[in-house]
Amino acid sequence: MHGAVVQDPSSPAMAAAVDYIPDKKPTANCSSMQHKSSSCCRLEGKVAIVTGGARGIGEAIVRTFVQHGARVVIADIDDAAGQALAAALACCYERCDVSVEADVERTVRRAVARHGRLDVLCNNAGVLGRQAPGDKSILSLDAAEFERVLRVNALGAALGMKHAAAAMVPRRAGSIVSVASVAGVMGGMGPHAYTASKHALVGLTKNAACELGRHGIRVNCISPFGVATPMLINAWRRRGDGDEDDDAMAAPSSCSSSSLDVEKMEEVVRGLANLKGATLRASDIAEAALFLASDESTYVSGHNLVVDGGVTTSKNVIGL
Repeated sequence: MHGAVVQDPSSPAMAAAVDYIPDKKPTANCSSMQHKSSSCCRLEGKVAIVTGGARGIGEAIVRTFVQHGARVVIADIDDAAGQALAAALACCYERCDVSVEADVERTVRRAVARHGRLDVLCNNAGVLGRQAPGDKSILSLDAAEFERVLRVNALGAALGMKHAAAAMVPRRAGSIVSVASVAGVMGGMGPHAYTASKHALVGLTKNAACELGRHGIRVNCISPFGVATPMLINAWRRRGDGDEDDDAMAAPSSCSSSSLDVEKMEEVVRGLANLKGATLRASDIAEAALFLASDESTYVSGHNLVVDGGVTTSKNVIGL
């Protein structure tokens, strides 16, 4: 679901940003499509930053944005996956830990310097959190871990809004889209820290929309149900094996989920889902992000687009 974890900002790896710009041109974009229609090229000419864009939902968003004509900057800490995706799509990669303000500021500044503008920020980076399997009680809450999750999921998005808005205000236009969760809509859908962080993100979205609307900037978020991404699959695997690490990016990108794992996870989610006959995938969240980033949603702001097949209207606890 997300693609960023906290690292020591004083480390050499974080001190030096990875700025990757491939030489080759895109093999397929709006300018090369033979059959244009009103439904394609919906981001033509726009510049977008996608945090946590190297894998999972973020990767799907990056691919969809590029397909629709956007110039995309992938912001992540998974250098291998980020650079590989940038090379494949002929876009740019910036190393960015969203919990470190200097990283976020630098990523926005370089995107504007390179492309001359910033039209879209997609706050997708996030973590689920680390906890001992079977130990989810508020009575045993780890304060340091709680703060870590909020720092990435809530503060990271706030820092993105801060610096992206600074670039958008002079142009009096822009769209900020954050990936929240059904855990930000109701209780019983995730760990305490994760749930708190996603509720915070939904509230932050509405508050920022109130302020930034006067500058022509729209602020929205998306709340997905379970998507079979590395983060969710890893968390599900570790529910009973004693591993306390539930963060998607704790393992290197070489430890990607197999197709069998994805199929099993999708089967689990379908079993919990309210809407039958359909499977929620990362591409569905990418399409929602595309709508909110594009001019098709020109009068939509302060909205939480829930992409859950109606599960939050019919379920209360799913035991994640």
